[in-house]
Amino acid sequence: MFARLLFFCGLFMASTSAVAMTIYRSTDASGVVSYSDRPTKGAKVFVFRDRMVERLERQVYLDIKRQKGMDSVFVRNDLYAPVEIELSFSGLNNVSGAPSRPIRRVMPARSNLRLALLKATKAGRPLAYTPRFEYSLGDPAGAAMAYRYPLPWRGGPFRLSQGANGQYSHYGPKNRYAMDIAMPEGTPIIAARGGMVVKTENRQTGRGNDPSGNFVRVLHDDGTMGVYLHLKKGSVSVREGQRVVVGSALALSGNTGNSSGPHLHFVVQRNTGLGLVSIPYQFNQPVGALPNFALGKK
Repeated sequence: MFARLLFFCGLFMASTSAVAMTIYRSTDASGVVSYSDRPTKGAKVFVFRDRMVERLERQVYLDIKRQKGMDSVFVRNDLYAPVEIELSFSGLNNVSGAPSRPIRRVMPARSNLRLALLKATKAGRPLAYTPRFEYSLGDPAGAAMAYRYPLPWRGGPFRLSQGANGQYSHYGPKNRYAMDIAMPEGTPIIAARGGMVVKTENRQTGRGNDPSGNFVRVLHDDGTMGVYLHLKKGSVSVREGQRVVVGSALALSGNTGNSSGPHLHFVVQRNTGLGLVSIPYQFNQPVGALPNFALGKK
């Protein structure tokens, strides 16, 4: 197990170089899975992905209240965090009161606002229109405060297996400055910065249905968010709406979602305008390049 993990760490180190490496996954007759940078018969290209997919449809949504000849269009935000929204209408037929330009604003946490009142231009006939609704977690106003993050785990020492701009999975806007730290499953994960827990996932087993696996998202006071991913099923010990401080227990590390091996994926994000992007950050102490626990060192 540790030998395989060490191999993964070597692969991830190579991913930060200027030359991308193709990794192949193969399964032998006994069902043992192995990975290599050299193709063999029956091997398939293995693609690393750490995409972050958070389903908020049941927590941020349009709520249209219909009365005779009138539609009141509300936006409801049930999250413990602000969201930036944009609402517009097209395909208007027998409708007055629709805004000529998209409505864009920041919805406070746990709020419900009416953004449009649409009326029938001809009484007795139905209103016809198509709403277009977009949203993104967070408030794009303000600036991130300087902060050096304490290590978000207990135990170790553990070390970096993939850093910023890693070509396997740290190349998209949401993950460009993420760090992966190789560690055994069950390592205690703690808050590296205080704030409000705004989103958690705790039910995934193995690779699951969400590339992020089980995770905890914490909104900091300056509007940035720290996200801890690939956590062990059932180990998340905080709830949405709970405030945490530095050192608060969050969960145990795992290997869930689209994870290449046991590790913690830690990223800091902020909304820059209807979209989350990762931002650079630093730990308050050095984190090396290979997991020395895998070699049996203390």
